[in-house]
Amino acid sequence: MKIRRSIKDPRGESMLFRRRALAGFVLIVLSLCLLVSRFVFLQVMHHDEFVTRSQANRVKPRAIPPARGLIYDRNGVLLADNVPAFRLEVVPEQVADMPALLQRLGQVVPLGADDLDAFTKQLRQSRRFESVPLKMHLTEDEIDRFAVNRWRFPGVDVVPYLTRRYPFGELFAHVVGYVGRIDASDVERLDPKRYQGTSHVGRSGLERSYEDVLHGTPGYELLEVNADGRTQRVLETHAPTPGRNLYLSIDVRLQKAAETAFAGRPGAAVAIDPRNGQVLAMVSVPTFDPNLFVNGISQADYGTLTNDPDKPLYNRALRGMYPPGSTVKPFLALGGLEYGVRRPEDTVLSTGQFCLPGQSRCYRDDTRGGDGTVNMVRAIEKSTNTYFYKLALDLGIDRLSAWMSRFGFGGKTGIDLLGESEGILPSRQWKAAHSKFGWFPGETVIAGIGQGYWAVTPLQLGHAIATFAGHGVPYQPRLVMATRAVADAQVRPLPNPPSGPSLIRKSSEWDVINEGMRAVIVSGTGKLARLNDGFPYLIAGKSGTAERFSRTSEAYDTNKNTAYLATRHRAWFMGYTPSDDPQIAAAVVLEAGAWGGTDAGPIMRRIFDAWVIAKGGAAPQDLPLSAPGSSGRDLPNRGAPNENTPNESTTPVEDVPVESDPAQASSSDGGTP
Repeated sequence: MKIRRSIKDPRGESMLFRRRALAGFVLIVLSLCLLVSRFVFLQVMHHDEFVTRSQANRVKPRAIPPARGLIYDRNGVLLADNVPAFRLEVVPEQVADMPALLQRLGQVVPLGADDLDAFTKQLRQSRRFESVPLKMHLTEDEIDRFAVNRWRFPGVDVVPYLTRRYPFGELFAHVVGYVGRIDASDVERLDPKRYQGTSHVGRSGLERSYEDVLHGTPGYELLEVNADGRTQRVLETHAPTPGRNLYLSIDVRLQKAAETAFAGRPGAAVAIDPRNGQVLAMVSVPTFDPNLFVNGISQADYGTLTNDPDKPLYNRALRGMYPPGSTVKPFLALGGLEYGVRRPEDTVLSTGQFCLPGQSRCYRDDTRGGDGTVNMVRAIEKSTNTYFYKLALDLGIDRLSAWMSRFGFGGKTGIDLLGESEGILPSRQWKAAHSKFGWFPGETVIAGIGQGYWAVTPLQLGHAIATFAGHGVPYQPRLVMATRAVADAQVRPLPNPPSGPSLIRKSSEWDVINEGMRAVIVSGTGKLARLNDGFPYLIAGKSGTAERFSRTSEAYDTNKNTAYLATRHRAWFMGYTPSDDPQIAAAVVLEAGAWGGTDAGPIMRRIFDAWVIAKGGAAPQDLPLSAPGSSGRDLPNRGAPNENTPNESTTPVEDVPVESDPAQASSSDGGTP
């Protein structure tokens, strides 16, 4: 059988090869294009992202919080410092089981309930890659124990930081304030970039008011870490910008003298330079230790402070509101001169009581039988109620409130401290907003002696007397007089120009009031307290004793001891010196004092003594402070009310009468005899 062989086709084979080769080449080119595209996508389009991911496995950024600005007094004495300390921090993303870790960690480093509570709150608001403080201010023993067991706690480390310290403790608690740990509410309101790595923020006082100035700007450093997250070396460091330092106008010596003079009695004092508005002293008693709050106050300590009946956390100088009593009389007399309703020589007959036409109830004077015929100077010296009852009526409540508001009553003084109270200035507008009744003439009468609806803060009265002492030129009170950055060679003063022109038209009008306030010291209540004895300059001032409670059935018994009277009165004294060229003005209030002159006056004198010493003068003759129960012994008999005079007193602001005409109630003097 014959086999037929196929004929070879070279041409077909060549075509087939070329087709196959072309298909393979196209596949190779497409694969290369796809590969190049992927390379472009990864290496070009997403270069930054993958470099960051790569670096994140090797390089760890860590925020460097800025050093908080320091706070000094006017002479460079340090009031708020930064001291090195160590804290325990946790990075949440490096912890698989947080509750178990905290339980094991607590066996090495004691963790209190306050620490865990603060950590839990901040953990909810922080990012998982950011470290969260767990325990502040570790002791050396705690640091050593953790170092030995460091390997057992991934994501936990001891971190150095600067913590706040207040060297003077309680002395500046209400002025400087304190910082506290950042909590969940702070995380929501604070700039996360600016506060990255920061664990504390200003809570009160100047620490809070000047937070933006004190805080600074954070820096950062890049750390090379191993697979366990342990730091190997620092690759880059970008230093933070520290906060600016604050220089206060307050003098530590005046501040200490004022607090010591209170001897623990609740009250407040403010001293101001009338030439520029600088606050020289600002004291609220009782006070507290701000260092307790820095790293988290314990529940026990906080409970002790909040349950204290004397309320040490309350800033009385800034927020305390009290009826001013007779301290408003010099300002009212000046208003009478300014409005032309009184001349200095005009006289009023004081018979012991003042009655409104058509009313049977009358308003008492301080002295039984009255002070006789008094002019303006004599009325200020004797604190004659009748004179100011009539002056208030002649002015009318509208002009009275308008004039007193110019001295800062009924509004904020504008001091550079948050939380200031506005107080209450009696007016038709104020009552219309708080009562359905209209304004009664009797309310005008008692407003003339600083009682009734009146409520002022010690800062307001200090600002008012400083404005008068400065011949009517108003300045906003200022605590911070300069700032300084670390890089600055010099301190930068903060300008504080007058907030307006002088409130007094004629210098002769100032002279009249000054003469009256000088007479208070020479022959009035200041003489009884010997406020100018042994002092190198002339002092001018005015006392005030505002009643705390109304009397309904109890007669005003002037023979009762001062320990009893101290439970009824707010004792005030305000003044300035030298009286012919005032350089310091002060206002003092005791929440429980028998009389303004003999209880509050010596506190003001102690402030003035410290001021003389601070100026380089010799220490003035020591003036003994009055002891509770003794301040009324040298006082004249104030006199019992006339038998036709009701035994009722104007109620203070805590119990303002709004359901009846206060004109039907009598008033004892808000001031001293």
